[in-house]
Amino acid sequence: MVDEARIAGVLDHTLLRAGAGEVEVRRLCGEAREFGFAAVCVQGAFVELCAGLLGGCGVEVACVVGFPLGAPGKGVKAFEARVAVEAGAGELDVVARVDALLAGKDGLFVDDLAVVVEAGGGARVKAILETGLLGEEEMRRGVRLARRAGCAFVKTSSGFGVGGASVEAVRVLREEAGKGMGVKASGGIRTAAQVRDFLEAGADRIGSSSCVAIMRELAGESPRA
Repeated sequence: MVDEARIAGVLDHTLLRAGAGEVEVRRLCGEAREFGFAAVCVQGAFVELCAGLLGGCGVEVACVVGFPLGAPGKGVKAFEARVAVEAGAGELDVVARVDALLAGKDGLFVDDLAVVVEAGGGARVKAILETGLLGEEEMRRGVRLARRAGCAFVKTSSGFGVGGASVEAVRVLREEAGKGMGVKASGGIRTAAQVRDFLEAGADRIGSSSCVAIMRELAGESPRA
């Protein structure tokens, strides 16, 4: 039988859709409590509400930073990170400067992430690499540079860029990250089968706006042969 609790414990229940408001955010947090998800992932405006609704239940509040394009300027990212943490975020999912990575400007890429790590004051930082725009060597370099900046995780996609998560990208990120860094698959993940595939490829966390549907699918399925 599928270990539903283990699956729930790696899911980041995500609500980043334009127009989503307080009613949806409250529902998101109630579902996260019910299923025991790893985190909710929201825009900065909703962090304080989520922190209040989820306090003491073990579900983290993750806030996106520099979302969705990644290039508002490092001062803006640092400010976003600091405000999010002060409001109750324990995790920061920051869109990296993919343009810098593609242009070979490694110092700029690292510095842009490092200021978020510093401003986060101990919050877990996940660097979103937009792997749909990258070749394998660029992915590997992105992992190395994110590690240098102090990020705890690398993440495949914002869900708003070119392409989403792919099993092959997760395998590459996992191989380069080794044991000391987390890998989050995100972008277009909607089924239990996809979740299994990404976990088998080496993901530690899965971001999805379909977490409840995934859990219901798992609850209703037959034991695997």
